Amino acid sequence: MRKTFFYFILLSGIFCSAQAECALGVGGKNDEEIAEVFQLNDVQLEKLKNWSAELRVRNDFLKDQAKYLLKRNAQSSPEDLLSMSIKYRKLLDSMKQNLRMLDKRLLSIFNEKQYNLYVELCGQMMLRPIYVDRSVNEK
Repeated sequence: MRKTFFYFILLSGIFCSAQAECALGVGGKNDEEIAEVFQLNDVQLEKLKNWSAELRVRNDFLKDQAKYLLKRNAQSSPEDLLSMSIKYRKLLDSMKQNLRMLDKRLLSIFNEKQYNLYVELCGQMMLRPIYVDRSVNEK
């Protein structure tokens, strides 16, 4: 019972904090929707495809580490569980950083119209858009 409650608290904290930022979700099930909504050109589509594959490779490695960590500590003492939870949190944070990094990459190649649409959609959902320095990426 304690383990279940502990995992619930850990995961709910992660999901609650993630809702403040407006993520695109590159590499997830939404790639086709991203391409359609933002009307990505061929170059942008190719980069989206490559970055999605990169994210899967990065996060599959982290997921394997997390599964091993959970399996190895299934019958551990409370002290060991606390240590394990810190390691597990670091793995989840790394996955979240990977998602944000690739969302930011895609946003950096958006044209002005696409980026403004993104900001508008985030505002409608009352989420904070990811800031991208547009002056660096303009051609």
